[in-house]
Amino acid sequence: STVLVIAPYEGDDYLVSMLGEGVDWVRNARAAGGKVMIRHGGEQACQLEEVEVAKRAPILRAYLQRAPGGRPHFPIGPDATLEAFDAVAPDYPVFRVIKA
Repeated sequence: STVLVIAPYEGDDYLVSMLGEGVDWVRNARAAGGKVMIRHGGEQACQLEEVEVAKRAPILRAYLQRAPGGRPHFPIGPDATLEAFDAVAPDYPVFRVIKA
């Protein structure tokens, strides 16, 4: 299991890999076709849907505003412009959480 911050954005919940592409939970989620179990109060089966790079910027900003522990892993701050987040978006996988 891995501790992650759920970042709400426009009515949906998202998971962000603050360490980028090479982390186990990202590889495992992709290998499982996005089927995961999330423990948040209780255990819930969920589907993770990867967000395309072009749509990640505002979600990444919302994530950094919510998860101060993730800030050292990003080259920009939580109040950076969306253009700055667009520039780093390819390096940080983002998944929308869909509850089963």
